[in-house]
Parts: sequence; structure tokens; C-alpha cells
Amino acid sequence: MAKLNCKDYGFECDFVVEGDLEKVIEQFGLHTEEVHGIDYSKEALMQIIMRKTR
Repeated sequence: MAKLNCKDYGFECDFVVEGDLEKVIEQFGLHTEEVHGIDYSKEALMQIIMRKTR
């Protein structure tokens, strides 16, 4: 199970997504692009998640 929260990355935003890895990457990536104008690659999001789970 993975979880990403916009507030953890400096955004004043209550968006949180959790679930299986693919779902989290897809939904967080769509959210950050549409709402914050930042286009994270799948690889970048994977690195963010991997660093959080250490």
C-alpha cells in the first residue's frame, strides 16, 4: 500500500491518495498536473514513494 499527501511536498492542499502503487502514481500525477501545474514522471513519483517507505 502506498500513500501520497500534497502537504508533504509543500503544497497548501488537502489532496491525499492511497492504495496500490499504480493507482497512487496515476492519481497523484494527474492531480499535481491539473491542480498545481507540475508534471511528475512515473519514475519521479516512484522515487518519492520509495524514499517514504525506507
